[in-house]
Amino acid sequence: MNAILEKANCEGWTDLEVVERVKAGETALYEIIMRRYNQRLYRVARAIVRDDSEAEDVMQDAYVRAYQNLGQFRGAAAFSTWLTRIAVNEALGRLRVRNRNPQLEDDDSNGEDSMNLADTSPDPELSASVAELGHLLEQAVLDLPEQYRAVVMLRDIEELNTADTAAVLDLTEENVKVRLHRARAMAREWLFERVGANAKHAFPFMGIRFDRVVQAVFDRLKEYEG
Repeated sequence: MNAILEKANCEGWTDLEVVERVKAGETALYEIIMRRYNQRLYRVARAIVRDDSEAEDVMQDAYVRAYQNLGQFRGAAAFSTWLTRIAVNEALGRLRVRNRNPQLEDDDSNGEDSMNLADTSPDPELSASVAELGHLLEQAVLDLPEQYRAVVMLRDIEELNTADTAAVLDLTEENVKVRLHRARAMAREWLFERVGANAKHAFPFMGIRFDRVVQAVFDRLKEYEG
């Protein structure tokens, strides 16, 4: 299994090539897809549901649903966009169960967009520690109002472009730009500037967690195939 994955990664197979092989019966290669996108799916799911365990459940559901519907993927959009959109829908579905508003609607009312961050400047020790700043960034993003969290996660953390973010969230590009601007203002621009390139170290997806998700997905796929 590992040899197959290492060979596949070295050859630089595209998502579409991997998908076609999986559809042809090489189910084990589906792990390549999970290895490529577990970080992104975890981050966007966490941004929506704001819970580690539930984010893992969202990932599993998204991977299983994507596998079940691989035959419907025609390549009109990037596979990564298609897969991330499935994860977003799964996460929003869980919000519906919680009887919360699942739509990423703009809220123009004054006061309701405020974050739970203190207005005072952070302790100087935080500015000296990238790890602590990364943690502060994570909290800042999770404290954003619901309609902004996923936009920030995809644009500023995952570094998707505006068009791809709009496609994933089913928004217009203009809405993505507006929400991103508001979110950055609320999170205070200095925060993102100081974390900079180290923003990707926030929202880590550790190996043990990934292994757990992979195993759970393959267990469910066996049931599906049976």
